[in-house]
Amino acid sequence: MTINRPPMGWNTWNTFGPEINEQLVRETVDFIVSSGLTKAGYEYIIIDDGWSEMERDAEGRLVADHKKFPSGMKALGDYIHSKGLKFGMYSCCGTMTCGGYPGSYDHEFIDAETFASWGVDYLKYDFCYHTGTLAGKYFYRRIGAALANCGRDIVLAACSWGMEETQEWIKTTGSHTWRSTHDIQNSWASIKSITEQQIKMLPYGAHGCFNDMDMLIVGMGGNSFIDGFFETNGCTLHDHKTHFSIWSLFGSPLIIGCDIRNMPAEATDILTNKDVIAINQDPALCQPYRIALDRCPDDILVYARLLEGGDFAIGCFNMSEGDYRFIFGLDELGITATSGKTIVAKELWSGKDQPLRCDSFDLTIEPHGTRLFRCKVVDKK
Repeated sequence: MTINRPPMGWNTWNTFGPEINEQLVRETVDFIVSSGLTKAGYEYIIIDDGWSEMERDAEGRLVADHKKFPSGMKALGDYIHSKGLKFGMYSCCGTMTCGGYPGSYDHEFIDAETFASWGVDYLKYDFCYHTGTLAGKYFYRRIGAALANCGRDIVLAACSWGMEETQEWIKTTGSHTWRSTHDIQNSWASIKSITEQQIKMLPYGAHGCFNDMDMLIVGMGGNSFIDGFFETNGCTLHDHKTHFSIWSLFGSPLIIGCDIRNMPAEATDILTNKDVIAINQDPALCQPYRIALDRCPDDILVYARLLEGGDFAIGCFNMSEGDYRFIFGLDELGITATSGKTIVAKELWSGKDQPLRCDSFDLTIEPHGTRLFRCKVVDKK
């Protein structure tokens, strides 16, 4: 199977860690439908680590924790599907998951069959506790082969954190997304670090195998469980807009990590901005490229992306701690002075048109700020 867009959905881990249960998932399913998130494109409900019993059953199959999920995973999957959503689950390539639950090593085919019998549509596959005698590519090829033969279409979300030169072999595994960076933290420093790491990986993103920059921290505030501990610093509104803009422009899956039942209205507005999401989901699937590089410091980023129908997306990101004036011309988009063309630019957060000065952008952006434009090529008058 292939997928034609970066997946969008919600995952339990960033906020709840292993402290998850059936009631939480059902309430989230109900809210994602009633809040308008489904209409915005979010469709996968992904249950991360901590869902299983500590031991397999007598036949070697994974078993859901009967206290956390008393109805079982098949019934929960049926409920998710009844709401028009898709069912995602988690496992790991090692002998144990990152949380110490049974991993899928040497059980790949039986686990794939189990997931298929539960109606799973998406599998996040982690990289903890794997044997050092095999390279990472072999673990992902094994689960890829198992899923391809399980009798059900299941998206494989590889989570090897970009280690062992994942970009060189991931397309041999049948994976549909791959973690191209380290784990995200609930901080601006983490957003900036992952962005810097992802820049080197952009050429490896491709149709059907999308670079995954990890889950979104929009809406989390200080309520988060990441890497085994609770964080309290959080991010500002500017941070979240820039975070969501970069993940969208760079074509990463958009997987919400906050408690959507209690997220602030500002977070909902960010996560449901249809114009920004349209950039992420654009069917042309062109990779973004950096422009104005010779005129910008390392922490000032300007990226362009060709969209279906000939529009461009342009993102201006001030990753620094001071105001910055962005000046760049249309020639870097291939629109030269002799082309007879110019652009009409709409800023996607304000909804306002951006005036040009002599066929150039000229704007000042605050620290951690962003401007994301959709530009239409028109005849010059």
